[in-house]
Amino acid sequence: MAINVYLVSEHGVDECAEEDLPGLIERTDVLIWVDIPVDDPHRARVLSDVFGFHRVAVRNCVERNHVSKLHVYDDHALTVLHAPQVGERGHVHYVELDQFLGRNYLVTVHGPLNPTVDPTVAAVDTGSVLERIRSGQLRPRSPFDLSFAIVSALIQRENDMVAGLARESGGLEQRVMMREAKDDPEGFVEDLFEVWYELLAIRTIAAHSSTTYTRLAKLARFLPEHEQVRVAELADGFEAVKQVADDQREFLHGVIEFYRTRTDTHMTLAAEKTAATAVQQNDDMRKITAWVAIIAVPTAVTGFFGQNVPYPGFSDRIGFIASTLIIILVAASLYLYLRHKRWL
Repeated sequence: MAINVYLVSEHGVDECAEEDLPGLIERTDVLIWVDIPVDDPHRARVLSDVFGFHRVAVRNCVERNHVSKLHVYDDHALTVLHAPQVGERGHVHYVELDQFLGRNYLVTVHGPLNPTVDPTVAAVDTGSVLERIRSGQLRPRSPFDLSFAIVSALIQRENDMVAGLARESGGLEQRVMMREAKDDPEGFVEDLFEVWYELLAIRTIAAHSSTTYTRLAKLARFLPEHEQVRVAELADGFEAVKQVADDQREFLHGVIEFYRTRTDTHMTLAAEKTAATAVQQNDDMRKITAWVAIIAVPTAVTGFFGQNVPYPGFSDRIGFIASTLIIILVAASLYLYLRHKRWL
């Protein structure tokens, strides 16, 4: 994709050729917007040779940054921002947008991006601002007006994402209260932590951006005073996104804790019930064993006296009486012993 050069005026926006940039930069009566798309091979050359930006600032635009950054120079500043883009399985991509803000120009540099992210995502905010200028809805009078519109669009998009996640959080909380989560507890827990992580990522991005613009409001001396005040407005906007995401994340954390506590309580009660059942079964088995032992006494005695071998009292009444007394005494003794041991 080619580098886009726009000449913005009160009449709208005109496209210019990249070759016209050196002459346009020297003019102080025009507003120049240079938009460099993702992975443009000439970005380093344009930033270094045409604009003469510092090598560290150029390197930050060529390489991927994982945190927001700010570099302030005598007549321009570089801000490195990120916009959240939710990918597969809740993974949040950091879509980078670098801006060189000068006295008569704004250079927006997109990327680098993760290869799995659609490159058109990087131009969502700049594209919407360009359409507003072309339709006459927006008439920026300075590079900062243009940058303010782009960053405001980014903040609004983050607010919309948090609002969408808030709706999801409400649905998840309703599933917990209506006990619908028990149908698929593993999937429900994954949904909970996916939304929680997305809120965390948006919160982190907003916090970094807020810090960047708070510093820009203090350090960008080349900006007029009224524009420095508007820089602080952007910092407040990012801070508001951060706070709302924090509050929503706290709410979701409460839902997670409530669900976990209720699940743990149910598991504890179930374990106690299982333990009580096991104890009862053990008691029953002891009683059965005890009665089996008692019943075995007459079986053993009658078996002995039922032998076809002569013994004292064999075929005599005294033998019958003796065997009966032995059964009663042994069985009674065994019964009393088992009762003493609380098996019966």
